[in-house]
Amino acid sequence: MKQSAKARRHNRHYRRHKKVGGLNLVSLMDIFTILVFFLMVNSSDVKVLETTAKVDLPLSISEGELGETLTLSVTPEQIAVGNRVVGKVSAIQESSELIIEPLRKELRYQAERRPRTAEEQASGEGLPITVLADKSLDYSLLKRVMATCVDAGYSRISLATQRELMQAVEPQDGQTTDAGTGVSG
Repeated sequence: MKQSAKARRHNRHYRRHKKVGGLNLVSLMDIFTILVFFLMVNSSDVKVLETTAKVDLPLSISEGELGETLTLSVTPEQIAVGNRVVGKVSAIQESSELIIEPLRKELRYQAERRPRTAEEQASGEGLPITVLADKSLDYSLLKRVMATCVDAGYSRISLATQRELMQAVEPQDGQTTDAGTGVSG
């Protein structure tokens, strides 16, 4: 059968351009790169403080975030710096001295091991430390722990708390009040 010129031209054009469609990987790689950077930046919102001892932290509605600092755990049984147990609370409470000597030695050792930046040396501020204290402890023990921290050069003390969810509280008069902001509705 004889083909018309138009049909032959159509077949030639079809054979010349009969390539399989390709996938443009450049734009796909751009999208995945942006996605990876987004996930990396937004993945570190939650800070987890690790401790070897069971510490029942008090509740708080604070908004501050903790940085990477040395942690000091105070439980009803023991005091630990990082993962190293410094002493028993019962033995420490028997002493009447304000400064807890085994804790001071360990904190000074940790301060010597930690490199200080030029900004920290120029500012003259003390080192940062995060204290995880059980909510059932006496304040006098916590006061002695904090005094020992300051004596060892850790004057920027943060007290770790458990973040309390802001819930609506029902006041006596029937209005709802947001527990965190005090806004009446």
